[in-house]
Amino acid sequence: MIEIQLIAQACLADVRAGHNLTKVLSERPQANTPEGDRAAVRNSVYGACRHLGFLMFALDFLAKKRPTGVENLILVAIYQIEHTRAANHAVVNAAVDVTKRLGHEKLSGLVNAILRNYLRKRDVIKGAAALDERATHQHPLWWVKKVRDQLGHHGDASLAKSLLHPNLTLRVNVRKLAADDFLETLDREGIRYRARATQGLHKAVILDEPVHVKKIPGFTGGLVSVQDLGAQTTAIRLDLQDGHRVLDACAAPGGKTTHILELADVDLMALDKDKERLGRVTENLSRLNLSCKLKVADASDVASWWDGRLFDRILVDAPCSASGVTRRHPDVKWSRKEGDIEQFAIQQRSLLSSLWKLVDRGGKLLYSTCSIFREENQDQVRWFLGKFTDAALSPGYGDDGHLMLPGEDNDGFFHALFEKI
Repeated sequence: MIEIQLIAQACLADVRAGHNLTKVLSERPQANTPEGDRAAVRNSVYGACRHLGFLMFALDFLAKKRPTGVENLILVAIYQIEHTRAANHAVVNAAVDVTKRLGHEKLSGLVNAILRNYLRKRDVIKGAAALDERATHQHPLWWVKKVRDQLGHHGDASLAKSLLHPNLTLRVNVRKLAADDFLETLDREGIRYRARATQGLHKAVILDEPVHVKKIPGFTGGLVSVQDLGAQTTAIRLDLQDGHRVLDACAAPGGKTTHILELADVDLMALDKDKERLGRVTENLSRLNLSCKLKVADASDVASWWDGRLFDRILVDAPCSASGVTRRHPDVKWSRKEGDIEQFAIQQRSLLSSLWKLVDRGGKLLYSTCSIFREENQDQVRWFLGKFTDAALSPGYGDDGHLMLPGEDNDGFFHALFEKI
């Protein structure tokens, strides 16, 4: 428990300082950290981020001044008391020992007192927290207000869904295996699942319990990939046909890139301006035995990479606030600032303006985000249609695109398919 708390509090400190949670968890635990401890660290940090609104409320309730140097340790410990099977005394005792390990021996008595006081007053604290919106909804107050203003009666439900643990969802590689055949394999292996149709014969397979990817039948052989149900609907919306020339403008980490190649025999170019992240696309392509042209480039800087040939299909899976995937990336809701939304919107318009001219007549551009905020979605569609008179929304996308709200089985996504007329 001591090593778990020691690493977890350091990870949480990094996240609260603005670092990416996924990257922090890949770097902080040492190579010699046992796998069980790594899993416990991951649970503690993800959980603390997911419930940070309540944890901060509880700490403020218990301490008149923030205990510098051990604040993140106390937050992790309160999370462990509330949401793990660890014995309360073990959590408290470990936190006292970690305080000393961190060089704050003089604060060890304070840490002990705060946590024991929490155990005594937890019902009182929870009652008070029920009246505090940040503690109740586990999001910053500006985020809560924006969601309620924009989503109306769906707002609170959307916030609640983001607190759920994400499902492990699989995409079947239809080039190699029919979805129903894969389901039969899971039945034989005794792996419980639910299948949700995405389109036609395509199905997202949602596992009832987490399974290590190496134990998923066919994963290492490229028969299946891990991809959220909502994300699995993206490439399908491109209406791909064999022979199409296709651009994936913001490709990393490659889930949608590989899905495109599984759906049709196309000439695909995939771009990303982050060389390290583009390496993950290469890894995914290799596992699935697929290939395409890869380039490290900023898609909006067309002159730096375009060869002058128009595209039949372009996917703009644009950088965004990631407000639709906070159950999977709970650090996002605390690292984002309200002003960031405007900056993402500017970047998205730059991408759309630059890439629309590369679409051939009769071709299509799919604009996609994992955001639920209107500024990045419906407002962008209205702006785009007002700016480009040769653009029309495809049937089925209403007046301003299709928003998929976070649900029991999916993250939040937005899609708008434009046709060049």
